[in-house]
Amino acid sequence: MGKLFGTDGIRGRAGEHPVTREMAQRLGKAIVEIFRGDDVLKVLIGRDTRESGMELEQGLVEGLLACGAHAVRLGVVPSPAVAYLVKELGAGAAVMLTASHNPFGDNGMKVFAGDGFKLPDAMEAVLEKLLISGEFPKGRPAVSKVEDSSGAVDFYVESLKAAIGALDLCGMKVVVDAGNGSGFEIGPRVFRELGAEVICIGTEPDGRNINDGCGSLYGEVAGRAVLAHGADFGVSLDGDADRLTLTGPDGKVVSGDRVMAICALGLKAEGKLRGDAMVATVMSNLGLDDAMRANGISVLRAGVGDKQVLELMRAEGLCFGGENSGHLIFSEHSTTGDGIMSALQICRMMKRSGKTLAVLAGVMREYPSTLLNLPVREKPPIEGLPKLQAMVAEAERAFGIDGRQLIRYSGTENKIRVLVEHKDAAVVDLWIAKFSEVIREEIG
Repeated sequence: MGKLFGTDGIRGRAGEHPVTREMAQRLGKAIVEIFRGDDVLKVLIGRDTRESGMELEQGLVEGLLACGAHAVRLGVVPSPAVAYLVKELGAGAAVMLTASHNPFGDNGMKVFAGDGFKLPDAMEAVLEKLLISGEFPKGRPAVSKVEDSSGAVDFYVESLKAAIGALDLCGMKVVVDAGNGSGFEIGPRVFRELGAEVICIGTEPDGRNINDGCGSLYGEVAGRAVLAHGADFGVSLDGDADRLTLTGPDGKVVSGDRVMAICALGLKAEGKLRGDAMVATVMSNLGLDDAMRANGISVLRAGVGDKQVLELMRAEGLCFGGENSGHLIFSEHSTTGDGIMSALQICRMMKRSGKTLAVLAGVMREYPSTLLNLPVREKPPIEGLPKLQAMVAEAERAFGIDGRQLIRYSGTENKIRVLVEHKDAAVVDLWIAKFSEVIREEIG
């Protein structure tokens, strides 16, 4: 059956292995097997707006009830709401049904433990083994039930507002592009309740239009609305609202690295950046390191995925980290990436400093870089590709300290990602072309 878990849960085409109703049933049973104790296990279920979400939800409920668990359906909610509510409601585990920024035809399953954190790799491995075998012990308790608890999301909304204190956004105009995803109600609601004028995009989901020309992958859409309405900035969320893209008052997208720089500097100015350090991933631009070093902040590098960022943050006792794709983690307030929370934190920093988003974003200079995504038929180990390895060694000798390359497979798609970064843009173009050629030759 192969490996099921990628960098962020199980993900694939809805209705095809492994994202099927049968697998959702197995997941429900496996969760009970791993998490149940002496009491009846309560498991929360959230989903984004994809039309396939309800069938996966039903399969998950069937699996949970078959093993005597208590299933609580939250309905359409952001992933960070599920992570918050699993602890708030005293549940033993939770599942979010989403494929994040992927097209509507995809879906997936993210699992959270009762403390609100995604499962560590070791526990994922145990869960995966159960899912693949499909063999579960008999003799389950007879007590089981299912209930709907959509009103619980109000607790999450209040937690967002509490995390940023007495923030008054009166006089601020914000574009919120929810990508027709799970933040389509909560995103605009929170900004309005804090006093902002909100222009909405992507808040009319129909089950098939999630991430369709809107949301975090299309920050320019919010950018056009920012210019048209004279807004202060734009916030674009992905399908499950755990990450964001920001656009400034000039309508231009602010890079994820610049957003992380703003947050780290803002926290340090308030004396809240624990250890004067932050965590980024190997995908972040070298310019982030330069800017942070100039301000007395260390940058630690984690592997790709917000789970790996958070694991390094916890290991080092740090309170802020993120990915340049828009996952930002403020661990004092959340156990996972949270697009709405991140946007509110940026608002708070703008208000405190009296500076616009564009001015704050000018804190760093980015090295020219290109990230190329090439489709591949298969994913042979990169270290076993001799021509590619020879070219990597050649590039490292040529770059020295002025640049870098990073080549890795996507954890969720049949793609290989090639990142080249250098102070000289012409060097970037040259090596992107070289890597593309050798990859096509060796992998196809």
